[in-house]
Amino acid sequence: MPIYEYRCAACGTRQSVFFRSYSAVASEVKCRRCGATEMRKLVSAFYAAKSEDAHLDSLADPANFGDVDENDPRSVAKWARRMARETGEDLGSEFDEMVDRMESGEMPEEGEEGVAAPDGGEDFLD
Repeated sequence: MPIYEYRCAACGTRQSVFFRSYSAVASEVKCRRCGATEMRKLVSAFYAAKSEDAHLDSLADPANFGDVDENDPRSVAKWARRMARETGEDLGSEFDEMVDRMESGEMPEEGEEGVAAPDGGEDFLD
């Protein structure tokens, strides 16, 4: 059952049109807003499924870090929220509190509870 996207040449309205089968796809579609028949078919967005490993590999891509300023806590917080959202995992209240602090401009100090030390000490999320 296909759904096609169209834009009306007369009023500019974008609309989705559902057809019960591919054979039912009409050659002429009418705008629901203004009634015009000059509708241009658009390229619809689509979804491509990835394996969990492929998804995690794409998150580790260095291109994802290009806009992160490691000296700006707000920039780091924005990146952390994006990564947390992408993984779909609940990282806990400590993570949320730490990111909230960074969003307010505060950079956590090394050695503070929940902040990783450079020698591999306590993990940020533990």
